[in-house]
This record gives sequence, structure tokens and C-alpha cells, in this order.
Amino acid sequence: MARSILGHNLDSIQPDGTVLPAPGEQPRPDEPGHIAYALGEYYRGTGETTLKGFDIIDLAARCITAQMFTEPAAENGLAYASLALLCFGPSKERNPVWERLVEETRQRIDKQLLHRSDYDNHWQAFNVAKAVARFSFGLSKKDETSRLIERMVDRINQTSSNGFFDDSTEGFGGNFNLYGVMNFVFIRSALQLHANSGVRDRKLPTLRTYAEKYIKMMPDLVRADGLGWAFGRAAGAYGQMHCISLVLQGLRDGWIADDQKPKYFDLLRRLFVFFYHTYLDQEHGFLDLRDTERTAFGHHTTRMANFDAARYLCQWSRLAKTVQMPSGTTKPDNSKTLGRFVIFDKSNRKEQGLFLYRDGESGLHAQIPLISSGPTLVADSLPFPHCPGVFDWPNNVYAPIMLPELTFGTNVTLPAFYGKNCVTGLGLRNSFYFRYEQPDLINTKEEIVKGLGSVKVQWNFSGNKISAEFAYTVKQQVTLDKFRFMLAIAAPHSKYRVGGSLALGPQGHRCTVQKDDFQATWQETEVVSEDPTYRTNYGKIHYLQHLVRDHPLIMRPGQTYRLAVNFEPDVVQVEG
Repeated sequence: MARSILGHNLDSIQPDGTVLPAPGEQPRPDEPGHIAYALGEYYRGTGETTLKGFDIIDLAARCITAQMFTEPAAENGLAYASLALLCFGPSKERNPVWERLVEETRQRIDKQLLHRSDYDNHWQAFNVAKAVARFSFGLSKKDETSRLIERMVDRINQTSSNGFFDDSTEGFGGNFNLYGVMNFVFIRSALQLHANSGVRDRKLPTLRTYAEKYIKMMPDLVRADGLGWAFGRAAGAYGQMHCISLVLQGLRDGWIADDQKPKYFDLLRRLFVFFYHTYLDQEHGFLDLRDTERTAFGHHTTRMANFDAARYLCQWSRLAKTVQMPSGTTKPDNSKTLGRFVIFDKSNRKEQGLFLYRDGESGLHAQIPLISSGPTLVADSLPFPHCPGVFDWPNNVYAPIMLPELTFGTNVTLPAFYGKNCVTGLGLRNSFYFRYEQPDLINTKEEIVKGLGSVKVQWNFSGNKISAEFAYTVKQQVTLDKFRFMLAIAAPHSKYRVGGSLALGPQGHRCTVQKDDFQATWQETEVVSEDPTYRTNYGKIHYLQHLVRDHPLIMRPGQTYRLAVNFEPDVVQVEG
């Protein structure tokens, strides 16, 4: 499969090592590095130096050269390019790519890798990779790999009480997203290429402490049809690829107990089948991120995703050999109903985490993230039940999906980003509840608005029935200028989909508003089938439903204003 993907994309590499973007897309400054790393892993996996008439050594040398001379320097691209070099051989003397580089490029590599920077977010993983390459290639006598990993771990402990990776660099904090998984996967891959295997062995227990937390989430996170990480920026194809890599690495490093292995092998199979059917064009053999029905994270180009997929496939095939996948299949344990809150951070300032709910009977499986949205507010990271096919949301744009948006003057507030007193438990008749409160409302810029009001949120789950209640109180009389609540109705992709994946049946969400003290009214259903703005990672959004009050409401202290909404979605399974 990696051969096929590379075969379809190698001709996009220009003579100067940059890449010709897919139609309608713009190139990224770090793409040459991603390409070089994919070529390096292919070489490492096969030992082949040519593919479809292309000289892999020559292409890698061109891409590495292009990346080293990119202005301004793209730190992420440099990290990928430096690991690519190591893939072709651990020392300069026996490295076929190094031999092809002109003296000016070699000096430039020396200069770029010696440049030291520092990051609070997932870019620190790129610093670790640069340190690995710096030492392994003999460009520096001092190995800083261990120190950089320790520094990153210190920051994890400062920003998360439970040891999860916070990708925020400023502001409110708590942007716990897929980049936490990517961070550990990338560092682990870098350590594998380190010239001194002793460093790798010493640092693995440190990495295990944190990466294991994500591995342990996987059985409750991954849906029966194989859908992996489905919230926050950059989910979609990468939500499958990063999770597959993490589980395979965990199996190779012995981080998964023997009695748990069958469960994780089954998990891997499902994650991979979903990835294969949802993102790969089987007829032609390349990765398809965007088309007329779906889209992807704005910064991810089709070329980069294709080369990343080829790199991952090469790594997976190598890892799969070392972990000896068992033959035969195990029965997935998806018949159980569960509700679980994973705490990412719990401090006196804020609580953040992820509520996971699975209904064994209908297959409904929701992820509710209570996290910061990071620098850009988008619907992907808002706290509603993320369940592609059933409860969908538009990718890359903001919309108050399944949440009340209250506007007071210049403050647009949402019951999102953080909570206090997060509690989950069993309710009546085996139902689950997840509740939290916000003692102070927070606006869409993630600024706490003091003295305005508070909200209590409760989600209830019973079988395929879901209800949400939002109870607002204000501290003094205030005018609410506008109230909004939205639903998106989407369909799975007409072609790229895995059999058994979830979709909405003809009865739809069966949404009823049980109580609405805001006296909002449902607007005419907005048809967005032809609007490219409204697409998901998985399919097309056809309808938007808006519950709106667009004239002022005077809210008084001492009174509670409630919105209670019930859903009983008609959950069906599509054929592949």
C-alpha cells in the first residue's frame, strides 16, 4: 500500500525538492521534510533505492536540501528531514543520501540542527528529533535528547494534574487534543533512530508513564466500526493513523500486558479497517482527504497526508512483524454499555477531561471533550457528543452545535472549555450522567467573564436516549441580546465508508425541547448540501437546524433559566 501511495505522489516532487500541491491547495513549508521522512522509512523497510523508475536516494537528497534552505526555517520540517537522513544510515560515512549532498547543504544542515529553540506545545517533539539527529550524526558531542524529554515531561506535569499533553501555549490552557498522541509517537520514532540505544532504553520508562495514559483510553475511545480519535483539530485520517502507531509501539515495547493483547490486536484491526475504507482510494491506491463530500483540517494538505500515510504504513509493517499479530479474530467487547470520564486536568482554577459513552445495544458511541479550543475556535473541540454519522459538526468552522450560545453585549458565551465539579455516575435504570458547572461564564475568546452569571450542565445517557440540561443564573439584572442552539444533520460518505459504521436513519435525531426559558423558536431548516463550508471529516452536512431567540431578554437574579433538550437518534448501520 505504501508503494502504491508513493508511486502516485513521487511525480509531484519538483527538481528543487519542493512539492507540487494537489489542485486547489497551497503547499506547506514543511512538506519536503515530510516527503523525505516517508522516503527514508520506505528505504528502511525495503532496502530498495528505486520505485517506479524514481531514484529514492536522489529524491530524498533534494527534499532534505529544499527543507534546509526553506526561509523562514520550518522547525517541524527540519525535524522530519533530520529523521529522514538517519533512516538512510546512522553515520555520515555510510549514508547514501549524505554522499549526494553538496558541501553547502551539509554546512546548512549543521547550522540548522545546531539552532536551539524551546516550545511549550507539541513542537517540543521536533526539538527532541533534532537533538537525536544532531548527536547521532556527530554534529554535536553533547547529547541533549534526555534533557529535552525531561523538560517536556516537567511541562506536562505543570499543565495537567493527570499527565496528559496540553498543546496550549498561552491563555486559558488545556488544549488536550490528538497532538498529545502524535507527540509521543514522533518522539518514540526518533528514539528508535538514535545512534546510542542506551539513551532510548533509559528514556522509554519516562515516555511510558505518559504515553500509557493514551493507550489505556483506546479500548473505550475506539468505536465498534473502528473510528478512533474523533474530536479536536486534525482528527479524521490522522485520528486513525496516530492511534494505530501508538498502539503498535506500545505492543512492541511491551507496554501492553499479555492478557490485554487480544483486545488491543482487535482494536488495531478495527482502527486500520476504518482507516483503509474511509480514506484510501482502493481503485487507484492513494489517500483521499478532501472531495465534494468531506474535508480535513485546514492545515493538512493532500500531499502531506499521502506521504505521512506512506511513512506510517512502512512503520506499521515493520512493527507488525516485531509484535507477531495473532491469526484469527477475537470478539470485540463492544456489547457492554459504559460511561467514563477521563480527567485531563483538575485544579482549583479549572477541570478538563473527556466523557466517553457507549451504548452496547444501538452502538451509539459518543466522545464529549471538555477542553480548550486552542488558538482558533472551531466546533471540533466543543463539549457535545461527538459521534460521526449520528451527531456531526462542521469541520474547521465554529457553530454552537448542541450547546446554548448566549450573547450579552460583546460577550458571546458558551458552556465550554472548562468546568468545575465535574461528576459522572450511574443514574436511574442503568443510565449514566455527566455534569459540570461554570461558576463564571466564559466567552468564545476563552476569557472568563467575572460577575455576569453561572451555568450548570448535565448530560444524561440511557440506551440511545440522550438528554442535556443547561441551567443559567445571573448575578445581577442583565440583558441577553441573543440565544442560539444548533444541530447539524450529515450523511456518511457515499463511497468512502466502512460497513457497519453509524448513520442517522429516516427518523433523524428525534430532538424535543423539554424546557426552554429563553423562549427560542426553531428557524426554517437551512439546506447546506451544496455549501463547501459545511463538511465533516467523514461526509457531507445536508441540514442545519437553528433554535434562536433574536430579540432581547431581561434576565433577573434569583431566577434559573433552563434549556432542556432530549434526543433519541434513529441509529442505523450503513453497508460498506
